Amino acid sequence: MRAGRVWLAAAAVAACVAAPLTAAASPAAGGVPSSGAASGAGPTTARTASGPDRAAAAACGTTNAALGRTATASSTEGPFGAASAVDGNAGTRWSSEAADPQWIRVDLGSVQDLCRVELAWETAYGKDFRIEASDDGTTWRTLKTVTNGTGGNQSLDVAGSGRYVRLTGTGRGTGYGYSLWELRVFTGDGGTTPGDPIPGGGDLGPNVQVFGPDTPVDQIQAAVDAVYDQQESDQFGDGRHQFLFEPGTYPVHVNSGFHTSISGLGARPDDVNITGGVWADAEWFEGNATQNFWRSVENLAVTPSGGDMRWAVSQAAPMRRVHVKGNLMLHSSRYGWASGGYIADSVVDGQVRAWTQQQWYTRDSTLTGGWAGTLWNMVFSGVENAPPTSFPEPAVTTLDTTGTIREKPYLYLDGDDYAVFVPSARSGTRGATWDGGTTSGTSIPLDQFYVARPGDSAARINQALDQGLNLLLTPGIYETEGTIEVDRADTVVLGLGYATIVPTAGQTAMRVGDVDGVRVAGVLFDAGAAESPSMLTVGTEGSTADHADDPISLHDVFVRVGGAHAGRVDQAIVVNADDTIVDHIWSWRGDHGDGIGWDVNTARNGLVVNGNDVDGYGLFVEHYQEYNTLWNGERGRTIFYQNELPYDPPNQAAWNHDGIRGWAAYKVADHVTQHEAWGLGSYCVFTSDASITSDNGFEVPVTPGVRMHSLLTVSLGGVGTYEHVINGVGPRASGTETIPAKVVSYP
Repeated sequence: MRAGRVWLAAAAVAACVAAPLTAAASPAAGGVPSSGAASGAGPTTARTASGPDRAAAAACGTTNAALGRTATASSTEGPFGAASAVDGNAGTRWSSEAADPQWIRVDLGSVQDLCRVELAWETAYGKDFRIEASDDGTTWRTLKTVTNGTGGNQSLDVAGSGRYVRLTGTGRGTGYGYSLWELRVFTGDGGTTPGDPIPGGGDLGPNVQVFGPDTPVDQIQAAVDAVYDQQESDQFGDGRHQFLFEPGTYPVHVNSGFHTSISGLGARPDDVNITGGVWADAEWFEGNATQNFWRSVENLAVTPSGGDMRWAVSQAAPMRRVHVKGNLMLHSSRYGWASGGYIADSVVDGQVRAWTQQQWYTRDSTLTGGWAGTLWNMVFSGVENAPPTSFPEPAVTTLDTTGTIREKPYLYLDGDDYAVFVPSARSGTRGATWDGGTTSGTSIPLDQFYVARPGDSAARINQALDQGLNLLLTPGIYETEGTIEVDRADTVVLGLGYATIVPTAGQTAMRVGDVDGVRVAGVLFDAGAAESPSMLTVGTEGSTADHADDPISLHDVFVRVGGAHAGRVDQAIVVNADDTIVDHIWSWRGDHGDGIGWDVNTARNGLVVNGNDVDGYGLFVEHYQEYNTLWNGERGRTIFYQNELPYDPPNQAAWNHDGIRGWAAYKVADHVTQHEAWGLGSYCVFTSDASITSDNGFEVPVTPGVRMHSLLTVSLGGVGTYEHVINGVGPRASGTETIPAKVVSYP
């Protein structure tokens, strides 16, 4: 997409910023590719697991799979047809018209594992282009992007599969067209067969930058600034970035833009100290932080140079395992609005200031300097020095402990090697797991993970999972035609840098079996144009297996329906399995961006819980067309719920059911006998028809075992109305003054 490739050009300039880079390149030497700045050319690290890299030369064949195959092109100049680029004759060539874009593709005859593409350019070369693959010649996956290429002979390592390979040129290096002497494709038949085991481990890919304490500060600063320049306002672009800091002290300022994760590699947060600061502000949006989504900071300490760290964010922007050695500001420098956020397993030495934050959830942390600023819905559980419950005014809800919880897995350095630490499940929690001790859990070496890259098919990922490997998704966009199936107990699925899965064939993107202990963390699901049943389904329909001793858990799992492109899904996240922990989600049917409209990005429900004994902590679910959240299971618990109803029902008649005006934001099914929730808010702004009314923000069965605490509804600027808060109880929310309607407890 448009600005998502800007960093790749900068990579050629800043390729020496990470230390170490590769096994063959020192920080001084850098890692600049010899021909163009391919997306595989960015800074990486020498640390890999003991298992071989799946892209090693020994696994790539020496036979040109494109030789003599059928080739076609977008255009041909004179007699220089597409077949001349795959005939093995270095004296014949394909040449296109002098226009952008242009493409040439070759049919390999069957789906094959792809590992390298070689290009022999004539003088009229491609400066900017993509290498793409497809199984059917219709749906394409990007395997490699090159910007600022210099022509000549290029050898590009790729990872993925497909029957068709296409070079799509988007920027010519000369005033002529594109001209190739030869297009060669090499497949993974040199040392492996499809039945051979897939190795674990490997490097972390081109969109992960690793910094060490010996890396020059100016090089680190240049690298993080280059990514921020690209990502500051590019909320729907295809850039995905992960910064990793080895143990040490770093006097740098790290600004976090869209789809950017900042993480320490220490065993404890204090092993990494950023002494300039880690920042999220909203200057790109004139101080309004209500769209500062999709970014994260984890597992490090921040000693802000001016005493105040700023993290002005809204949804899908978690702060985990962070030690703030100063104050923490949750509002922008201009004091513009912000609409929600999440902190867990953290310590703030100074004061947290949330002056313009509409709602926030803080879990199992220590706020040494206390908290200042409350608007609509501030919720705390298991937090040392949290403000006491004062709902309805100020709107603070505080629970002494959280309940059954497991912290998110994280990548770290175990000695000189990468590993993923998997925290243990706990109950009755309070305070940070690492504050004054160590986090309980297990360490899994990276060679027990399949290190996936964009372009990998669901079939290849499933083969790796079937072998017993866990799954690490490196940053990028994974367009898949099959469902990723996680069926082995205790499998860890961990995404870096907002790794994004896009189902392209109308399938469920990922399904977790009804097995113990699976963790899914750090993954963004982006619905495709063909309607999917769900993005993520956990357990099988009618599941009854007991997972209480080893619960399934979801951490920082995000869904997007529309925004980047038109997308459709029926029920975004479906939890069928009992004893599942849902630890921070944002399930979002888009209200802005591309592919937005009542009949365009269709989606019924954002979260459906069918399992029993499911715990939800920090649930953000927005804009779905029927019940945003539908809870069918028994003994469910939710701490913090944030919702906006859909902006775009065309009129009241289009948004009624069973004689009821509108659909509740949070519906507990009529048959449920036990359920409890704390700190729930729902907001409306019906931009298509301000006269639309929702009879209730929340609906639950009237029974002693169902108890709801600290609920509110808000009509934003009076653009729409809630008649009641819950079950016909509570005042009307309406009017331009944007005053919440509140219910302290129900019944």
